[in-house]
Amino acid sequence: MNFKHISLLLIAFFLMAFGLPKNIQKKVDKEIKDVFNIETFLFNTKIIPSEIAKKLPSKFGDNNLFKIESNSKFLGYAYVSKAPSKTDEFDYLVLLDKNLVVLKAKVLVYREDYGGEIGSKRWLKQFTGKTQQDALRYGDNIVAISGATISVRAMTNAMNDLLKSLKILHSKNIL
Repeated sequence: MNFKHISLLLIAFFLMAFGLPKNIQKKVDKEIKDVFNIETFLFNTKIIPSEIAKKLPSKFGDNNLFKIESNSKFLGYAYVSKAPSKTDEFDYLVLLDKNLVVLKAKVLVYREDYGGEIGSKRWLKQFTGKTQQDALRYGDNIVAISGATISVRAMTNAMNDLLKSLKILHSKNIL
């Protein structure tokens, strides 16, 4: 192997160390294609300055907020994170349009034996259309699910934190 090949391999390994795990990325790609009705797109990390990120209610790292573009046109954002369930965490995705309106929320990986009902399209649909101006309240404007109380509260809190964070980021002209 020559220097060029070694350099390319090192760059590839470096890039693979960041971003989403392959199984999560595959699910995120599918949702982006379905929601935005596109086949090809650019998916670039949107970095939030660390001094601002650490003051936000939601977690923003180097690999969980992504800008979505297709044909040089900005479409919106994808936010991928984790929320606690009874004994583990679950991964979820929130797709936002360019005005920061929730287009879709999806549970990507649920790791518990009980409470998986929060992954149903019907239950998650109640987050669609929510904006940074909305406040979500379990049992009030967010429907409870018998047997999934912990996960429902976790998803509701995660969405509330994200909406509050979006409001702050928008007010600072970061998004």
